[in-house]
Amino acid sequence: MAGHGMYRRRDTRREMLVAEITAELRRYCVDAQHVGHAFAGQHGLNGTDLQALIAVMDAELSGEPITPGRLAEHLDLSSGSVTALIDRLERAGHLRRDRDTTDRRKVLLHYAEQGATVARDFFRPLGERTDGVMDEFQDEELEIVYRFITAMGVSLREHRDAIRDGRVTPPPRHRAG
Repeated sequence: MAGHGMYRRRDTRREMLVAEITAELRRYCVDAQHVGHAFAGQHGLNGTDLQALIAVMDAELSGEPITPGRLAEHLDLSSGSVTALIDRLERAGHLRRDRDTTDRRKVLLHYAEQGATVARDFFRPLGERTDGVMDEFQDEELEIVYRFITAMGVSLREHRDAIRDGRVTPPPRHRAG
């Protein structure tokens, strides 16, 4: 198979593995989006709402709740747009705003209990499936997978940021002649 365009070379075992891993990552991302969209659709959310909820959850899991400003930056939204988004998610029972206990001027975003319950109920079966898959791997294997997926995530976010900053431009379109 040619090594140009969107296809990867598959001449060696390594090239075959890289091509297959890349394809599996792409399929995983698409399937994860479908699951996320199903959750969003069942709960009257749009794609940006879902991204916001994931960002709030990730921030809470890391022990550093997110501020509206950081959420706006993460989602590449204006302050007015993120305020409307937070208002909508708060009214729907998914988020709550709390004042930072050390700096009362700072607002922190948290999952509201109702939103957390809805998300847990929806994603529990997937979590159980994920646990089952993880149980099939030794700790040493999981450490390698973790190192790989973390590095891939960093690479993807760096590319996303480069696109947002205009440092990556698409190639010129070829005109039919």
